Amino acid sequence: MDQTSATALTRRGLAAGITAFTLWGLFPGYWKTIHWLDAWETVALRALLTIPVLTVILLARHRLGAVLTALKSWRVTGLHVITAALLAGNWLTFIWATQNERIVEASLGYFLTPLANVLLGFLFLGERLRKGQKVAFALAVAGVALQVAAVGSLPWVALVLCGTFSLYGFLRKKSSLDSLEGLAVESVAALPVALWFLSSHPAGHLAEGAFEWSMVLSMGIVTAVPLLGFATAARLLPMAVLGILQFIAPSLQFLIGWLAYSEPVSPLRLASFAVIWAGLAVFTAEAWKTSAATRKS
Repeated sequence: MDQTSATALTRRGLAAGITAFTLWGLFPGYWKTIHWLDAWETVALRALLTIPVLTVILLARHRLGAVLTALKSWRVTGLHVITAALLAGNWLTFIWATQNERIVEASLGYFLTPLANVLLGFLFLGERLRKGQKVAFALAVAGVALQVAAVGSLPWVALVLCGTFSLYGFLRKKSSLDSLEGLAVESVAALPVALWFLSSHPAGHLAEGAFEWSMVLSMGIVTAVPLLGFATAARLLPMAVLGILQFIAPSLQFLIGWLAYSEPVSPLRLASFAVIWAGLAVFTAEAWKTSAATRKS
């Protein structure tokens, strides 16, 4: 591949990644707008409405057959039943946090996720922790301790979001399916539960008028579009660059919660985020240095 083609692909990857993480960062405003649905109803509808969107995309990419084949495998389907449950738990917690003035705490969970990913690799894959990663972990623990001191309790929303999403990513690495196909299998796996919930707990008010219907029916697009952007970025960009881009989403969530919705951010709580951001800076610098050394060798 010539230099011009490589540069074009890198730019495409950057555009896709920035778009995906920016959308994820802005979505608290979207979920907060659908205030007439509770978190359980929203997650069930999201699982249901994602399927037709993914079906159209899979047909356009000629990948529907791969999904149907995967669904015939008990091993693949079983793995994605577990990842679907983790993803649903993550969605449920995030949407609940958005609707209950906990966006700032939710952003903390996604700031901690990259560090949790490395910890899982250390615990279960035998990966060694580099010096910079150890420093980043120490700063993250200190930041969480400051959060406890600032709010007077364990930041459970952040820890649940971090735990479910890092475990989700860890298990998805065990799958032979890519992001799009994996989400399709997960959506099919979640469909029976979603249909059961919606039939046994019908929404008192689903939607009324063009605006509310458009907000509800767009849930599938809201789920699929940033995921496709992320999948494109993951294919075209070095992991170090992708790792830096992923901080766009929680940064925007933090600013939205603090500035747009006036969630309380005391000086001590802000200090806790500053300590965690320092850890992430060390973590990112270490990843970038390692990536550069790998490319040279």
